[in-house]
Amino acid sequence: MTDLDRMEAGELYWGFNPDFEQPLKRGQELCFRYNQLSPSDMAGKRRIMETFFRKVGDNITLHAPIHIDLGNIEIGDSTIINFNFVALDEALISIGSHCFIGPNCSIYTVTHSLCYEDRNMGLMTAKPVVISDNCWLCGNVSVLPGVTIGQGSVIGAGSLVTNDIPAGVLAYGNPCRVIRSITDADRQYLEGVNK
Repeated sequence: MTDLDRMEAGELYWGFNPDFEQPLKRGQELCFRYNQLSPSDMAGKRRIMETFFRKVGDNITLHAPIHIDLGNIEIGDSTIINFNFVALDEALISIGSHCFIGPNCSIYTVTHSLCYEDRNMGLMTAKPVVISDNCWLCGNVSVLPGVTIGQGSVIGAGSLVTNDIPAGVLAYGNPCRVIRSITDADRQYLEGVNK
């Protein structure tokens, strides 16, 4: 089993393995190209996303700049990802449909040992992250390895999400914790728009 296989399996792997150099350089190159495109070049952006990511839904907005390691990402339909998105995607990052990801949000799948001897050797693991459909991550949210955020939940600005968040709740803080359920009392309507 190679270190790439171990990484994909969520097992301990040697992150300094030279086999990682080419995939990481490819990610840097594709991010660089994406970040250089004109904001109006929607076709060019789409081509890079389709080349880079595992799955790309319809009607995605992904504002530059982006900083992504490997392109080990799936994004559903009608999702908006704002400026300065960081994804350390050594394990799969799944972002559902109709999600709002605020500016300066970071999703991390890779983790290092607390013991510096192991960390200095490059020993690490990666755990997938799931952002379910209809979630909103406000600005400056960081999501740590192995976390799942349930459908329709909102994560308040500046939160550090260290554990799973259930569906349909407002959660925030450092560490992020559930504050309350989101209910019909939270609905807001524009006059003249169908309810």
